[in-house]
Amino acid sequence: MKKKQKDDIKLKNIEELKNLIKESQGILFKLRLEKTQNKLKNLKAIFLERKKIALMLTIINQKAKLEKTVAEERIEKSKKIIKRR
Repeated sequence: MKKKQKDDIKLKNIEELKNLIKESQGILFKLRLEKTQNKLKNLKAIFLERKKIALMLTIINQKAKLEKTVAEERIEKSKKIIKRR
């Protein structure tokens, strides 16, 4: 996967990434089917598609953790403000 493709994936939000994962899983299924039928010429395509899915799942997890931390920080700030009053 090229750097530009990775950067494009990193810019997408979580919902878009989930949709891309579903599409990639469909593509992966078709590739595996072609492999079993001996129609697939580029065996590395399966590896690359799996790698793409793994990257998207990693980015989803990172964004989810970031959102959770930001939410926790907001809660802590609001608690401090309430205590000051």
